[in-house]
Amino acid sequence: MGSEGFRAKMEHYLYSGEKKHVMAGMAIIGVIFGVPWYLMNRGTKHQSHQDYLEKADRARNARLHSAPPASK
Repeated sequence: MGSEGFRAKMEHYLYSGEKKHVMAGMAIIGVIFGVPWYLMNRGTKHQSHQDYLEKADRARNARLHSAPPASK
């Protein structure tokens, strides 16, 4: 009845080297890194660094020109 602890089971899976454990580990790591990557890159086209700098400059200029003058 659950005499093995969670840590013992995890160490068995990590260090056994069994093919199914290795494949499961690779799948888990793939999901851990794949989901955030997918969420960050969906709906955006890849653009060059120069395009990014130009877009940032336009946004900065628009923000600076539309801001009311600071009162002192």
